[in-house]
Amino acid sequence: MTQLNIDKEQMERSLIEGAIESWRFARLFGKVISKLDVGESVRYVNQLRYFQKKIEDILDSNGLKLVNVESQPYDMGMAAAALNLGDFGPDDVLFVDQMVEPIIMGPDGLRKEGVVMLRKFES
Repeated sequence: MTQLNIDKEQMERSLIEGAIESWRFARLFGKVISKLDVGESVRYVNQLRYFQKKIEDILDSNGLKLVNVESQPYDMGMAAAALNLGDFGPDDVLFVDQMVEPIIMGPDGLRKEGVVMLRKFES
C-alpha cells in the first residue's frame, strides 16, 4: 500500500469519525430544541437543518452517506450491531428503536457499521 493510499484512508476515517460526532451532536441539539417554546425553537430548528445539510453535502462530495434505520424492522444482515440483541428470543419480531451510531456507506459499500438498540414489536 502506498503512502498516498494510507493518507487517503486516514483522511476518510477522520471524516467518518467527524461525521458521526456531528450526527450525535445534531441529535442532542434536536432534543434540546424540542424542549423550547415553539416560537423560540423555529430559529434553532432552521440552524440545525442547515448544519445537517452541510454535513450531508460534505459527505456526499467525498462519496459517503449516513444511513439511519430507526423504526425499520431489524434484520440480522443489517449493517448495524445491536447492543441489546441478547435481550430477545429467537422468535421475537424486532425493529430498530434507536440508532446509537449511523451506518456509513461509500461508493464501494459499507464503510462503517452502525450501532442500534432494538425493541420487540408488540401488536
